Amino acid sequence: MTSTHPLWPAPFRGAHPVEATIEIPGSKSVTNRALILAAQANSPSVLRKPLVSRDSELMSAGLQAMGVSIIDKGDHWVVTPPTSPGKLTGPAKIDVGNAGTVMRFLPPLAGLANGDITFDGDPRSYERPLGPVIKALEELGISISHEGRYSLPMVMRSKGAITGGELTIDASSSSQFLSALLLIAPSTLKGITVKHSGGALPSMPHIEMTVAMLRQFGATVTVDEQAQTWRVEPSALHGVDLTIEPDLSNAAPFISLAMVCGGSITIADWPRQTTQPGDQLRQILTQMGATVEFVAGGVKFNGGSAIHGIDIDLHDVGELTPSIAALAALAVSPSHLRGIGHLRLHETDRLLALCTELNGLGGDVTDDADSLRINPKPLHQGTFHTYEDHRLATAGAVIGLVVEGINVENIATTRKTLTDFPALWNYALEGNR
Repeated sequence: MTSTHPLWPAPFRGAHPVEATIEIPGSKSVTNRALILAAQANSPSVLRKPLVSRDSELMSAGLQAMGVSIIDKGDHWVVTPPTSPGKLTGPAKIDVGNAGTVMRFLPPLAGLANGDITFDGDPRSYERPLGPVIKALEELGISISHEGRYSLPMVMRSKGAITGGELTIDASSSSQFLSALLLIAPSTLKGITVKHSGGALPSMPHIEMTVAMLRQFGATVTVDEQAQTWRVEPSALHGVDLTIEPDLSNAAPFISLAMVCGGSITIADWPRQTTQPGDQLRQILTQMGATVEFVAGGVKFNGGSAIHGIDIDLHDVGELTPSIAALAALAVSPSHLRGIGHLRLHETDRLLALCTELNGLGGDVTDDADSLRINPKPLHQGTFHTYEDHRLATAGAVIGLVVEGINVENIATTRKTLTDFPALWNYALEGNR
């Protein structure tokens, strides 16, 4: 594989224990949901410790293009909405990059605006599933020009209001389809009831996050999990003063430092209660040999004598798969990572990419429709390609800790959800030799 992106020599450490405390930047999922909700509120919001990354910058730029004021005060943002969601304005041209939350959450909000809103993005964004959201918005009466593709690029011809009503969607490809509709439901005239009909819903914790944050901004939400139905009543949202939790999924590669090299890593400000899927790292890594404890100021992960393979369904926490796969490739026993077929539709086909890159370094990985089987073998030097996928890049960095001569292609793609991954990685390693 050829690439025009520069190669980043992954720092090699070997079996030299680490001892560090890391502050992980804010959660992308929480930041972007907070921005969407704040844009509909009847008063300003203060978002403290928000994530500064490509994804959040794209979300912020899209909102500002429709008339939302977002002022960066350094450690917090002040978000001032128009006088009502119906005062969001077009025409506007919005770049979604390759950000799932941006391409799925902004179009429903744009349905509340007045004027034409054009959505475009990176080439990969044209391939990512968006059809269920577009069809739902059309059912709600919004005219959308997409030339029959039900994907990007597209133009929304918005009229300033959405009546609302009952919708049935298949969100089995992405829980974001469901969250996208729930997040704007309070601003519709009749509210929205969404029923999921299809395969198993991926990443239920993200749906629970959406519900919790709607309630935090003042919405009334009714959930019938057995019927897989969610109802949001029409209501005015109010501004909030919100501190964004650290992104626990982004903590995974840093925790891996202790798993791979020995020693301990403390993740600062880890919440004791959270809806973030990344919180499951505490249980997953315990099964793989770590010991985990809450300490003053965070959670401490201690590496064990070896990394154990794991047989686990990651359906609800699919975003953790690249980091878990990297650890599994360095384990002392085989692993089976199941329930992750939906990852084929993410920034890249993550199952094929992980299989290709680990095998390219001498690994023994096989993929089927929705799982990876990883049989640990000695790995050798080489280039770890990232496919414009931030989580592939951090997985390559983990491998490079104990496999000398790993070059990660396009480490800059980590800026999608981390402000400066290389600097934070080096910070964790420096002074701990």
